[in-house]
Amino acid sequence: IATWRTRQYEGLRVRLITYSPGYIADHWCDKGHIVFCSEGEFTSHMKDGSLYILSKGMSYQTTDDKKNPHLSTSKTGCRLFIVDGAFLKTA
Repeated sequence: IATWRTRQYEGLRVRLITYSPGYIADHWCDKGHIVFCSEGEFTSHMKDGSLYILSKGMSYQTTDDKKNPHLSTSKTGCRLFIVDGAFLKTA
């Protein structure tokens, strides 16, 4: 299960998301994000086969890129702070 709180501004979205233990996203996402893990651990699976494993205090970013979407999972559960918007689009 994923639960979230969202604030939407023009060209910018800010979310606080909690993934329950055993969470597996139901879709591949091709949108850009800046992700900060404030609790727990999660894995971002890239369509090209690479993985990013983030635990408390770690962050990473992706750009809008239909060539390499990502999918999130969490074995233990986690809390993420995510920022996304038009500024993450690639040229």
